[in-house]
Amino acid sequence: MPNTSLLPLLAGGEFVSGQALADALGVSRTAVWKQLKNLEALGLEIESSKGKGYCIPGGIELLDRELVIAGLSPLSRQLLSELDLRDSVGSTNAEAMARISAGSGAGYVCTAEQQSAGRGRRGREWVSPYARNLYVSIVWEYEQGAAVLEGMSLAVGVAVARALATCNVPAVQLKWPNDLLCGGAKFGGILLEMTGDPAGTCQVVAGIGLNVDMPNALAASIDQAWTDVARICGGEPPGRNLLLAAVLDELLPMLAKFESGGFAPWRDEWQALDAFAGEKVVLHSGDHQMAGTACGVDERGALQLQTATGVQSIFGGEISLRAHS
Repeated sequence: MPNTSLLPLLAGGEFVSGQALADALGVSRTAVWKQLKNLEALGLEIESSKGKGYCIPGGIELLDRELVIAGLSPLSRQLLSELDLRDSVGSTNAEAMARISAGSGAGYVCTAEQQSAGRGRRGREWVSPYARNLYVSIVWEYEQGAAVLEGMSLAVGVAVARALATCNVPAVQLKWPNDLLCGGAKFGGILLEMTGDPAGTCQVVAGIGLNVDMPNALAASIDQAWTDVARICGGEPPGRNLLLAAVLDELLPMLAKFESGGFAPWRDEWQALDAFAGEKVVLHSGDHQMAGTACGVDERGALQLQTATGVQSIFGGEISLRAHS
């Protein structure tokens, strides 16, 4: 991982002279120049001006453990066992799975400024620029094995939508089974992974990725319609620490009580946010396709698809839902 010790000095968005940066870090001007190049390699825009120095236009908000924890309710602080804030990881889900193997349990949270191998469902790459978005994975433990996963990704979506609403992010919709949309464009995704006994005690990792302020330069590398919180909020997004605290404040209690109640208590709220309610859709699974009208979900989170032969219950997995063209 490149040296990022300059970042806190430039995070405010104001110009700082090269000499002031060198003095603050106790290094040479040449070392400062090399670190600035490292920051550019991370995808950060560095502006230089003769006589002024260097800045990150608009500034940047780095994640702060104390700020996040201070933003949690007493219940969520109790449920949180560890907030593991990393500079860079392959993926927060992979890190959480590794920590389970090392003994971490319910309430472990991994978040990072950057992912080098972020991924979504069906193995898709999740574009993960440095300090621009949110990447967070939460571990919880259950006694019912794989059965507990029924509808969980949908309930996680509702919890994240609630968190966004508390941060005044408008017009959030959900796409079955695990995407967050606004105006038909994706800005968030959910990836659940399980380890342990499929019929007994198991651990679930709930991974969430949210585009907060995606650099325009990365647009070409995204292969679907996308947006981010900054665009949804008219260029003035809530801070990432505020967003992370809000997401954890909804998700930790939701995961803690999910085994006892399942998806049913979340169903009506999910359906109120359903981006494809009543729409003609096509489901893709490998080489197979199924067309019909999306009619919400049942109490287990299965998509209800009205077809020519009746209503089919479709469970998540390696399935992609798209609007019928």
